[in-house]
Formats: sequence, structure tokens, C-alpha cells
Amino acid sequence: MKYNKIGIIVAMTKEYELVKSTLQNTTEDEVHKFKFSLGSLGEKQIILMKSGIGKVNAAVASIEMIELYSPDCIINTGVAGGIDRSLNVADIVIGEQTTYHDYYAGDVADHIKELGFPEIIAADSSMLNSLHTLAAKNNGIKFGLICTGDQFITNNVVLEQIKAKHPSGLAVDMESNSIAHVCFLRDVPFLSFRIISDTPWVDNHNEQYLNFWDSAPQKNFSLLSGLIKNI
Repeated sequence: MKYNKIGIIVAMTKEYELVKSTLQNTTEDEVHKFKFSLGSLGEKQIILMKSGIGKVNAAVASIEMIELYSPDCIINTGVAGGIDRSLNVADIVIGEQTTYHDYYAGDVADHIKELGFPEIIAADSSMLNSLHTLAAKNNGIKFGLICTGDQFITNNVVLEQIKAKHPSGLAVDMESNSIAHVCFLRDVPFLSFRIISDTPWVDNHNEQYLNFWDSAPQKNFSLLSGLIKNI
């Protein structure tokens, strides 16, 4: 399946400006306090949106994106914290699946039937296939589970709690599964991938995050450009 109108949601201004710099023929818009750049990349029509940080911002932004622009698919990208010791700063985690790490509604027998959405949401298979092809040509790319919650993970105690709940989790962020949740409800193909900005188990965790912004994000947005051209 070909996706010609592609929605991209990022959380932060730095991410927004980096993606915007790769687009052509851009015009900007602001609707309900959300910032948009409309442009193109090759033959693809792009709707870029800055959601702001956190699950509620991400969910509301996703609804606005879908209702205003009806994209063929939505891609979420940006930074994430690593929660698996196989990861290093500037590695990229492609979310084959996403979930909430801070959501608990009791022990339910059927998550979809009782709560209305899956406990773990699978990414769009077409976009995943394209990224598997691109990943074969690049080092430091891993496929797996991204865990979403309204926390910036800064210490090992919280990290270990998340890993105990989701042992296969590779990365944590504050938006991916909220967007996946909305896309599941609205039947919009979705995929998230994130570049690792910090790993909480090291002593210089905060310095990792600050130094990361100097050059590493370019790797992430280079992969984004490759994905857009191939879907």
C-alpha cells in the first residue's frame, strides 16, 4: 500500500525544526494552539505537527491531525530514553509495538472488549517492512517495544519497575502509545521510532541528554526521510 499524504507528529520544538528543515514548499498554520507545517518531501505530501510533551497532548494532537488533514498514515518520531542495556545513546528503536508503562485498570480478561483498546498496539506492517529494509543498511537500529508514560525516567529504580512490568521494553517516551491508541480507534496506520538520547543506568545521565542534541538527532531524521520515500 502506498501512503501519499503523511502525518508526522513530534513533541518538541527542536524535533519540529529539524523535520521542517527537510521539507520543501512549506507553509505554516496554527490550529487550537497546535503548530503545523504543510509541505512536501519528494512526491509525498507532509503534514508536520508539534504536539507538545505528554500523553494528553499527544492524543489530542492526533485527533486534530486526523480530523483536519485525513492523513494516509501517521509517523511519530523524536527522542526516547533507553531502558535496555543493549542500547547506547544515538541508537534508534523502531516500535514494532507500543504500550503504556503507567496504565493500570485492574486485571481484565479481555483488554479490547473491556477497555476499548489493546494492551499492546502493533505498528503498521507496511511501514515496518520498509524500515527493515532500511535498517539492513544501518548499524544501531533495533526493533521492539516502546513504553509510554507521563514520566521522564531519571533513575534506575523507576527503570527497573518498568522493565519488571515490560521485560521486552527497549525504550520509554511520553507520546508514542497515546498516538497509537488514537490511530487504533480511528483505523489510521501508525508507526513510531525514536533515537535514544539517554540511558538512566549511567552516572552522567543528565549530561548524556544535554550533549545528545549537538548532532545525534540528524541520524533519526535521515531515517525518517528514507522511510517517507519508501512507503
